[in-house]
Amino acid sequence: MTKVAVTGAHGKAGRAVVADLLAHGYEVLASDLTGPVSVDSDLGTEMIHADLTDYGQALEAIAGADQVVHLGNIPSPGRATEPETINRNNTMNTNIFLAAARLKVSKVVWASSETTLGLPFDTPPRFAPVDEAHFPVPTTTYALSKVVAETMAGQISAWSGIPFVGLRISNIFRPGDYEAVPSFQSDAQLRRWNLWGYVDVRDVAQAVRLGLETPTTGSQNVIIAAADTIMDRPSADLLAEVFPGVPLAREVVGNETLLAIGGARELLGYAPAHSWRDHVVGGRV
Repeated sequence: MTKVAVTGAHGKAGRAVVADLLAHGYEVLASDLTGPVSVDSDLGTEMIHADLTDYGQALEAIAGADQVVHLGNIPSPGRATEPETINRNNTMNTNIFLAAARLKVSKVVWASSETTLGLPFDTPPRFAPVDEAHFPVPTTTYALSKVVAETMAGQISAWSGIPFVGLRISNIFRPGDYEAVPSFQSDAQLRRWNLWGYVDVRDVAQAVRLGLETPTTGSQNVIIAAADTIMDRPSADLLAEVFPGVPLAREVVGNETLLAIGGARELLGYAPAHSWRDHVVGGRV
């Protein structure tokens, strides 16, 4: 049985990832800075507390693991108001990369962010759909911390020979979150900040597992989003209204995502299975 250490296990993505891994026969070593310790009935496995800005605790969090899933970060810019707090936590939490190299695990999959691509798009993107070639455009301290982490992952992967997969995850929705979607539809400006992108938490879990299971080399980073936008209007129409000067790099069909997931499809076989449209019928959840 493959043993996977999951940091940030008590968070929104972490809970789904732990559940998915357990359902697929993995043993999980769960850790987080917060949440209940010992046997956590919500997670279905034991969890320990670990402050990953401390290298010793990072080592302890993944000791004995075959592979590592690193989700233990401040999850979004709005979760900390001070830039130095975001920078310290998200950058120093890459202690987990150094610990993984020291312990010689076989794979690291970790949560980067869509923000590395230029979000929020107060300044229009250079082109759409935005893909991996739009990197790096960090416009916040949070995004910059993720760009730094991607650089560190690349260097540590080269030193150690361990494959790293960074997931540039879009705005995560759980099934209960979709009740807000009808309120977005009347104003295209409300969700312009990430080109109307989102991703279901279950598809994030799928992407993590594919990252662990798919043979990869070096350090590679891909966008993880839903296959569609959060809006019921055609994507090309949204772009023409809100970002009229942004060129289309290729034809966009229907409600297709403007955060391109072709890289994740090619690298991992990622195929998002969930959409807000499965939860909202006739404007109601």
